[in-house]
Amino acid sequence: MSFGHQGFPGPGGSFDSSSPDWGAMADRTAARNRRRRLLMIGGGVAATAIVASVVTFGLVNGGNAEGGERALPSPDALPSEPQQPEPSFSEVKPPPPPDPREFIANAEKDTAPLSATTLFPDERMTMSSRSYAKGATDSVTNCATVASARLAPALTENGCDQVIRATYARDGVAVTVGIAIFGTEAQAAKAKEDAAGNIQSLAGEGVPVFCRATACRLTANSVGRYAYFTVSGYTSGEAVTTADTQARQAGKDVADYTFNSIVNRGEAQASQAATAQAG
Repeated sequence: MSFGHQGFPGPGGSFDSSSPDWGAMADRTAARNRRRRLLMIGGGVAATAIVASVVTFGLVNGGNAEGGERALPSPDALPSEPQQPEPSFSEVKPPPPPDPREFIANAEKDTAPLSATTLFPDERMTMSSRSYAKGATDSVTNCATVASARLAPALTENGCDQVIRATYARDGVAVTVGIAIFGTEAQAAKAKEDAAGNIQSLAGEGVPVFCRATACRLTANSVGRYAYFTVSGYTSGEAVTTADTQARQAGKDVADYTFNSIVNRGEAQASQAATAQAG
C-alpha cells in the first residue's frame, strides 16, 4: 500500500491534501535574500558617504562639529611666554674721563713733579729719522735772567714763575728751548702774544756757545699754562739766513718735541685721576 505525501492539518483541523510548490518557494526565498543583501550593501554605502561628508565638513569648517565657522582664539587667550627678567642698569652715570688739557691749564691741578728731568727725559731726541743729542739743562725762577731784553717783559708782566731750558744738537746745529711756566693758561697765551726777542741759548755738555751776536731762528708758542721759545743756529757762529732749512728744521723738531712732552704730562695726570675714580 502506498501513501502520498500527507500535509499538516490547517488551522481548521482539516488536512490539505494538495502538495506544496517547492520550486516557487525556493525562488521566493532566493529573491528575498537578494533584496536583503542589496539593502545591506546600499545602507553601507550610504553610511560611508555620510561619514565621509561629515569628516570633509569637519575639515572644511576647522573641526567645528556644529558646522559653524570656527573662531581663532584672540591674542589674549593664547598662552604667553614666561616673562624674562629685564636687564637693570644703574641710573647714576659714571663721571666723564678727565680731560688732559685741564691738568696743564692751571697750577692748582698740574701738581706732578716739574723739572728739566720730567720735561726733557730723553738723552737723545728723535723726530722722524733725525736724532739730536741732549746738552745742558737748567732751571731759574727769575725768568728775565734767561731772556733777551725784548722778551723779558712778556715773561715778567704776565706772571712767569719759572723757566726750564734744555739744548739739543745735531750736525753742527744747536737748539735751546726755554719753557716759561705760568699759573694759568691765559697768562701763558698772553706771554706768547706779547713775545719779542728770544730766549738765551744754553751752552755746555759738549755744545759750544751759539746764537750770540749773530742771526738765529726764533719760535714762540704755548700750550696750557706753558709758553715755550726756541732759538736755533750754527755752533760755528754762522748766521742763519731766510733761505736756511737746516736750522729751521732743527728748531721745528725741538718745538714739536716740547709740545709733545707737555701734552704727555697732562695725559699722565689724567690717567692717574681716572684710575683713582675707578677705585
